[in-house]
Amino acid sequence: MSYRGLLAALGALVTLLFAASLLVGPAALGFTESVVALLTGRGEAVVLVMREIRLPRALLGLMVGAVLGLSGAAMQGFLRNPLAEPGLIGVSSSAALGAVIALQTGIAAAFTLALPLAALAGAALSVLLILGLAGPRGGALALILAGIAISALAGAGVALVLNLSPNPFAAMEIVFWMMGSLADRSMVHVALAAPFMLLGTLMLLTLGRGLDALTLGEDAAEAMGVRLGRLRLVLIFGTALSVGAAVAVAGTVGFVGLVVPHVLRPLVGARPSRLLPAAALGGAAMLLAADIAVRVIAPDRDLKLGVLTALVGSPFFLHLIWRMRRLEA
Repeated sequence: MSYRGLLAALGALVTLLFAASLLVGPAALGFTESVVALLTGRGEAVVLVMREIRLPRALLGLMVGAVLGLSGAAMQGFLRNPLAEPGLIGVSSSAALGAVIALQTGIAAAFTLALPLAALAGAALSVLLILGLAGPRGGALALILAGIAISALAGAGVALVLNLSPNPFAAMEIVFWMMGSLADRSMVHVALAAPFMLLGTLMLLTLGRGLDALTLGEDAAEAMGVRLGRLRLVLIFGTALSVGAAVAVAGTVGFVGLVVPHVLRPLVGARPSRLLPAAALGGAAMLLAADIAVRVIAPDRDLKLGVLTALVGSPFFLHLIWRMRRLEA
């Protein structure tokens, strides 16, 4: 299959899954009335379901999946490691810590947007820490070590909040939020996350040429005119904006940024510039499919999206490690 054919197939799959996400749900709505209500606004109850419940959920599934897949492909291209994923630089953990603090202090209950805003603040703080720890000219190893340190610190902060929480209901809410979900989101969440995701996506899509050159090694890339310091900064800020916004509105959803780029890489000739848009479409398709699955598998049990992606992604991750071990043997 040609590259354009692959993008067209992925685009068609995303369109199909987006439509299915709009039509699947516990409310037994017919196809015709659902489409009419969505497009024309006729039918008060049906319009409420379609425009206030299903449409935001479908849009967030599309947006969150796209930025996770894209940032995973960019991170793997920069580090030249198929095991890299967006959470490696600590943005996800820091955003989660910000949201957890908002939940624990009760600010999230007092102000609707306090939780996503606190998560975005946590992501912004992680960027400052990364730049401070790795330095302006730090290489890939410094970036990885800084990310691991920030992730460990943020994880310890979340554990400390849970440990000291005097309210078991607040602790339960924190745990459920960290499992990741697109349920009960509104167009307000879409509007809040969209600008950050759009800016982060545009920044990451500009990295294609530099990542292609980087496959030949850092010295060769610099000889070709690639400014590695600038490439690294764009990667950090683009990932922080997009992934931070994704965690802010959806909680922690793992493995999308790891699985999707690895599956699609052989289909694009292992070229990072081609993998970036393909991974964005593939990530959107994976998350939309997973969100449809949680509604179909356990409609009355509120199966969390992050739990399902982990169940799917963990065996793939283990298979990837096993395959790399066999290749090295």
